[in-house]
Amino acid sequence: METIEHDIVIVGGGAAGLRAAIAAAEVSPQLSIALVSKVYPMRSHTVSAEGGAGAAVGGDDSLDLHAFDTIRGSDYLADQDAVEVFVAESPGEIVQLEHWGCPWSREPDGTIAVRAFGGMSVNRTVFAADKTGFHLLHTLFQTSLKYERIVRHDEFFVTSLLVEDGRCAGVAAIDLLDSEVRCITAKAVILCTGGCGRIFSFTTNAAINTGDGMALAYRAGVPLEDMEFVQYHPTGLPGTGILMTEASRGEGGYLVNNEGRRFLEDYIPSKMELGPRDILSRAIIQEIEKGHAFQGPYGEYVHLDVRHLGERTIDTKLPFVRELVRDFVGIDPVHEPIPVRPVVHYMMGGVDTDLVGRTRLPGLYAAGEAACVSINGANRLGSNSLSECLVFGARVGRKAAEDALDAQPVPGNPVARLAESEQERLVGSYLEKDGGRERIAAIRRDLQAALEKGAGVFRTEESLRDAVMAVRALRERYRAISLDDRGRAFNTELVAALELDNMLDVAETIVTSGLVRRESRGSHTRRDHAVREDDRFLKHSLAFATTDGPRIEYSDVTITRWPPAERKY
Repeated sequence: METIEHDIVIVGGGAAGLRAAIAAAEVSPQLSIALVSKVYPMRSHTVSAEGGAGAAVGGDDSLDLHAFDTIRGSDYLADQDAVEVFVAESPGEIVQLEHWGCPWSREPDGTIAVRAFGGMSVNRTVFAADKTGFHLLHTLFQTSLKYERIVRHDEFFVTSLLVEDGRCAGVAAIDLLDSEVRCITAKAVILCTGGCGRIFSFTTNAAINTGDGMALAYRAGVPLEDMEFVQYHPTGLPGTGILMTEASRGEGGYLVNNEGRRFLEDYIPSKMELGPRDILSRAIIQEIEKGHAFQGPYGEYVHLDVRHLGERTIDTKLPFVRELVRDFVGIDPVHEPIPVRPVVHYMMGGVDTDLVGRTRLPGLYAAGEAACVSINGANRLGSNSLSECLVFGARVGRKAAEDALDAQPVPGNPVARLAESEQERLVGSYLEKDGGRERIAAIRRDLQAALEKGAGVFRTEESLRDAVMAVRALRERYRAISLDDRGRAFNTELVAALELDNMLDVAETIVTSGLVRRESRGSHTRRDHAVREDDRFLKHSLAFATTDGPRIEYSDVTITRWPPAERKY
């Protein structure tokens, strides 16, 4: 078996992974840094981010105001020390991206423009039209090319962490070219694999967002934190799940029901369309339940109306929205309203880490949506995600580099034997397995249906319990899968099977964590436990892997300067 040696291995080539690689490379020219990604980095899901990145760069903003909005948005479940670090370092990251060439949109006087986003006290979202993720990812990728010591392994799928003597010492990864496992050793491994929205059927997430890094850490004994908190974005395009960016409302768009009325005056009159995502998503579902929605081939929806903004504003600040709606719905938002309904968008939970991205497993780190530091708590403040990737990607890259410089060499032979065992498992369980009766697509479809039904915008004891039982039954069915494709070159069916394995593990942590959190907080809304209960649940959930499924424990939330209060807007 081929063994590839590096000092640092970063799994994932999106914003967090690229920022970590650059930060690590800047620490020392002695370090060899591997960027391992199952897709070409410019196909990472960061490229889909539209609205912008949150940072206190405007004259009427402040670090404390950004921190308060983030903490209030989190329904007071964010760790406030992490939030303070985040808001303090976000402006510098925006400036750094500016220096690297990111084409931020400008005000007439040449300063970086900011726009309104939901749940914010002031305009704070820095943007590049409505293709912010595209430009941000391009900037990071081209900057990473300056460093010869950043070595890319594109189209490598990591299937397991190699843990030797209580320390993460590398990864086993399939080269998709030939489906052979490569042993990639490292003194530090950083997981930057993004979210897991594909466990739901209606999601803004790309097909690659299958919770890979979360599952890798979970199986290695690292807990997943706050997994019950799944953010629905209020404005997804029916039938596709494509996001109609929050920038549409930030620029002045309206949400309208079938009576032609801006219905948010009944739910959050002080903020209207600029309310937080969880509140707006619940409002739309309630309008649907009241019979105030439109009927369409993909279910019920309300309208997002931007016609009053005018063609010039739409083409200048929302050109991608116009392009997407034209291509996928066949209407022009300059002249017609856009159909929208709530869609799974983001995971507040993830791999439990400290402020510099370290996990409980020595040698293993995480950042970005795959991680939970936690600045997002029960509900992420819109536009904080790109900034989080930058801030904590940089922090974890620097820390992993410092630790790698001090670490002892990785033992080659024991780690290689672990990778050889992984190769044997994959061949025996998938490529040469006979007699299986189950198919990947059927299990995946049933998993997504179970999550949509049981862990949606509104949840109950019964719905979550049913979802737990459904996921466990699907796990049993998964043991009987069989592949039709036994080839070795770019075996996408094998990749889909491995992704489904990850999805099942992550899904079980979501529904189990949600079942035992008997309160409503942020995005986790229990109709049978409708109020927030700080006495019992002002705590982070921690899901630990066991042979009987997730074991849920709790840890304290860090409170610094903002005592928990009623979440009001």
